[in-house]
Amino acid sequence: MNGTNETGAGLAAARIRVLLADDHAIVRQGLVFYLGMQPDLDIVGEAANGAEAVRLAAELKPDVILMDLFMPVKDGIEATRDIRASDAVAKIVVLTSFSEQDHVLSAIKAGANGYLLKDADPASIAGAIRGAHAGLPQLHPAAAAQLMSHVAAEPAPPVPAGLPSASASPDALTPREKEILAYLARGCSNKEIAAECGIAEKTVKTHVSSLLSKLGVADRTQAALYAVKHGLVES
Repeated sequence: MNGTNETGAGLAAARIRVLLADDHAIVRQGLVFYLGMQPDLDIVGEAANGAEAVRLAAELKPDVILMDLFMPVKDGIEATRDIRASDAVAKIVVLTSFSEQDHVLSAIKAGANGYLLKDADPASIAGAIRGAHAGLPQLHPAAAAQLMSHVAAEPAPPVPAGLPSASASPDALTPREKEILAYLARGCSNKEIAAECGIAEKTVKTHVSSLLSKLGVADRTQAALYAVKHGLVES
């Protein structure tokens, strides 16, 4: 009996806690219906506006937040920025109908970990929640194209006085780090990179941490954009 209880507790602990933020009740109902049937997902709360999303995020401590952009009281960008200011753990995935470049850029700069469009099928949304929870950037192809277009057109920033130019140059990376950066840009997980490179997953994590530090970027999404900008992966 004890063994069964422990197994059940382990399964419960593995479930991903999800908060929905959308001002359209019918959208929330549809997501609750589908995502609630997934064995590894728990809908822990629903917010009808951005201010409510910020409050529930603080109270419920979800693992992943699906965030609409245009909501009353406080929009999704503001809500994302407020949540990110006090919570570095929760993954925030924008789920919206708009793919314009300024919306995508604003969301990512505010701290979103992904950007999906509402035309995505439910299975893709569920998969994106799992991917975001695992630390992988989740971008709809249209959003990814907007980001890549912006990064490709953006001039390289000048190197601050007193800093070596290699700190922001691909030359600062070892051949292995460049190889891993290219895989990151393709959306590969550490496990997948380890298999492709024939090295331990722990070694991949070490290389990822090193290349993020050398490039002066905060996360895998920024590293992926850097790789595209510098031609280290095909866009």
